[in-house]
Amino acid sequence: MTHPHSLTIRVYYEDTDFSGLVYHASYLRFMERGRTELLRDLGLGQRALLQAQGGGGLFFVVRAMTIDFRKPAQMDDSLTVETIVRAVSGASFELDQRVLRGEEALVSARVKIAAVEGDRPRRLPSEVREKFASLACPHGA
Repeated sequence: MTHPHSLTIRVYYEDTDFSGLVYHASYLRFMERGRTELLRDLGLGQRALLQAQGGGGLFFVVRAMTIDFRKPAQMDDSLTVETIVRAVSGASFELDQRVLRGEEALVSARVKIAAVEGDRPRRLPSEVREKFASLACPHGA
């Protein structure tokens, strides 16, 4: 992928704690929105995937996440969530995500996403895997 997927987010009062700084769990929501918009831009609507096969269709779960909080964002900041597909395997994919204020990285995360159908792991359908693979960094760099 030559450019990361980007999503602009404004920090609202509800995203902050009593100090006016972004509450740590809000970054998880910001990154979830970034992943959702990446899927949407790939033509993979989550509702359509879930409703496939009578409602027991495919959905994605966060299997693992390593997150590094570097600097806080504040109320009214405009942030960018960048998402890069790092690697794709049979039933999962790995992403790198960053939350930036301008050029300054505030939070970074490595996220492993697993495909699930019903309550069981599932291999990614070939068309889904191909869409992610087309964005993957060469050699997982």
